[in-house]
Amino acid sequence: MLRSKKEGKRTAGMFAALLLVLALALAACGGNNNAGESNGAASGSDNAAGGTNGGTAGNGAEQEEAANPQERTLTDALGNDVTIPANPQRIIAPYLEDHLLTLGVMPAAQWSVPNGVQDYLQAAGLEGVPTISYNLPPEEVVSFNPDLIIVNSPSLVQNDLYSQYSKIAPTFVLSDETTADWRAALSKIGEVLGKEEEAKAALEAYDQKVQETKAKLEGKLEGKSIAILWLTAKQFYMVDTKTASGAVVYGDLGVNPPNIMTEIPEENRASWNPISLEKLSELTADYIFLVNYEEGQTDSLIESDLWKTIPAVKAGHVYEMDKNRSWLYSGAIAGQLVLEDIERVLGE
Repeated sequence: MLRSKKEGKRTAGMFAALLLVLALALAACGGNNNAGESNGAASGSDNAAGGTNGGTAGNGAEQEEAANPQERTLTDALGNDVTIPANPQRIIAPYLEDHLLTLGVMPAAQWSVPNGVQDYLQAAGLEGVPTISYNLPPEEVVSFNPDLIIVNSPSLVQNDLYSQYSKIAPTFVLSDETTADWRAALSKIGEVLGKEEEAKAALEAYDQKVQETKAKLEGKLEGKSIAILWLTAKQFYMVDTKTASGAVVYGDLGVNPPNIMTEIPEENRASWNPISLEKLSELTADYIFLVNYEEGQTDSLIESDLWKTIPAVKAGHVYEMDKNRSWLYSGAIAGQLVLEDIERVLGE
């Protein structure tokens, strides 16, 4: 179905999440992410005292306020005035855990579907954290006794769900436009939790990582194009330029998108665009990153004659990223892991 550009932006994040739900429900997910260390959790900064008595007194007041945070009232995407606890300890924010970990916050429960969780975040701190269903059943929510609930889309609080959640704990809803841009989402959650400085520091650290990756791959990406293909349930999808790993590769690193992507009018693109094998035979990308690859599940596709005609395949420039990697997700931690993957395979 054709969508307007405005509608596409509003639904991009939820479309990707729903595709993930489908994929994870179809294939059992196991194993922890062994991607290694992440710099997602950013530390705060201390301000030096002023030089005058007035400055010193002011700084002391600020330090006292920081040490004794006060509850605040913020307006969410639905126009609700939400009273945020002074120091929430049991936060539920499904599908926003990348941002929480980046800010040094451990959630009370993590997003899940029947057969899986966000694997890449397990090694980053979520291993062992209890799970909660992706659609946030109120009876599950109340069982965790949360003191703050953050919801990533207004669509998740329809049919009186907001009223039910808000009776359990203060509930803050993010707009689809905010969650579609992980930087904006991180900054907003930083504001909600009173961790604006930590969010700012994390964004600066991520941007520094982007520049370091560009420097290490200097000359290897210039004039080249990369195709990111998600292969699941015997169907190929091609990532959009503004979604998950596509935002990292095409936006942050400035790599050219593949010819098949540029042929799709921007207003007609989805977050993940279904691509037939016949259409893929026209792909001219220099490199292919094959996401969520599971040996045996899709051998018939990647062993077909059509697949073998693709220039990147013939050149041996296909790199398989398994389901434990972060290429389907967005956030400071997810993005850094994608950068590390690219640097690892193309920097050799």
